[in-house]
Amino acid sequence: MTLAALLAAVGCGGSGGSDSTATATSQLPPGHAGVIVIGNWVDALRAGHVQVAAGYFALPSVVENGTPPLRIVTRADAVTFNRSLPCGARLVRARPAGRFIAATFRLTERPGGACGSGVGQLARTAFVIRDGKIVQWRRLPNPARSPGGPVI
Repeated sequence: MTLAALLAAVGCGGSGGSDSTATATSQLPPGHAGVIVIGNWVDALRAGHVQVAAGYFALPSVVENGTPPLRIVTRADAVTFNRSLPCGARLVRARPAGRFIAATFRLTERPGGACGSGVGQLARTAFVIRDGKIVQWRRLPNPARSPGGPVI
């Protein structure tokens, strides 16, 4: 299956609830180099600048969004992957997770996307950033809702 076909079969997959797993002491500061890359990538995507967002990916890199790991080896692959994300997002928090940065996003609409009922939901992604580029982008499960929390 081609990268484009595989990604077309996968949606944004956000879920409701709040992310209470990160504490103030475990969050990375907003000026952290990796957080800046993640923030710039998500801002470009949210604005509908898919080509710019694709430029934040290293070649090669690995993405995993409800799929087996996929290799991004060309700029066209990076554009295809970013275009496949139906939602834009705002970075809510980032925390260290071993060699990864675990980022939580609040999903938004974006030009060229179709987020629909995903708007306002949370989504989490693990990143490896190297030399100012995304080397790994791996979707994380959203934290479980606490008992008695909202059901969406």
